[in-house]
Amino acid sequence: MAELLPVNVVVADRTFRLRVSQEDEETLRRTVKLINDKIIEYKNQLAGKDMQDYVSMALLWFATSQTKNAGMLLQENDNMQLLQSIETILDKALSEQ
Repeated sequence: MAELLPVNVVVADRTFRLRVSQEDEETLRRTVKLINDKIIEYKNQLAGKDMQDYVSMALLWFATSQTKNAGMLLQENDNMQLLQSIETILDKALSEQ
């Protein structure tokens, strides 16, 4: 099992200490930056809310974008299977000539 590294990250002005594999550290840091950037964006757009509101909106945005990406990956997989089927049919038709 890979060695887990202790990593401190700050999300919405709160520090969290996590243990992650070395391969996942960069992804974690990019994700934290993305979330914090989104929180700042909401703070600038919607003055007068509290931090929990901004975090909640960022969480909804992030979850929605992940769901969209998962849907696109499923559609891409379906398209790949369709193309492979077409290729098989074409190969069969060409080999019969």
